[in-house]
Amino acid sequence: MRIHNTVQDSIVDGPGLRYVVFTQGCPHNCPGCHNPETHDPDGGREVPVEELIEDMRRNPLTDGLTLSGGEPFLQIDDCVKLAKAAHAKGLNVWCYSGWTLEELKEMPQAAPLLEEIDVLVDGAYVESQRSLSLPWRGSANQRVIALKQT
Repeated sequence: MRIHNTVQDSIVDGPGLRYVVFTQGCPHNCPGCHNPETHDPDGGREVPVEELIEDMRRNPLTDGLTLSGGEPFLQIDDCVKLAKAAHAKGLNVWCYSGWTLEELKEMPQAAPLLEEIDVLVDGAYVESQRSLSLPWRGSANQRVIALKQT
């Protein structure tokens, strides 16, 4: 899997203590993006998914997995493996995508990952709609969608 980085114990990428995988590669190139170093699909580093799963499992305090980016939907198969491992450990799965849920539903290849996500934060970051008061998102156009309840 090509990633930019991982973070243990994040408190800003969803509720509780989260294991966050920042995927590498993003086609959206949103102006003002807080992770522009993740845009280049050839950047970052290759890491075996099994290594990420073991890293996630090491911390008994972890509440959930967050797939961020970059754009996780560019690496669907590896993200599905991570999400399934998280669910097997009793963790919830959040995912950030620059595509909206409606756009993702039009992509047949996205279905396996959508099935594994508990909460999707969707939509491109729009700098003119930036707000520091919104929980779990950067701009007002983005939505926090509980997929299992939708």
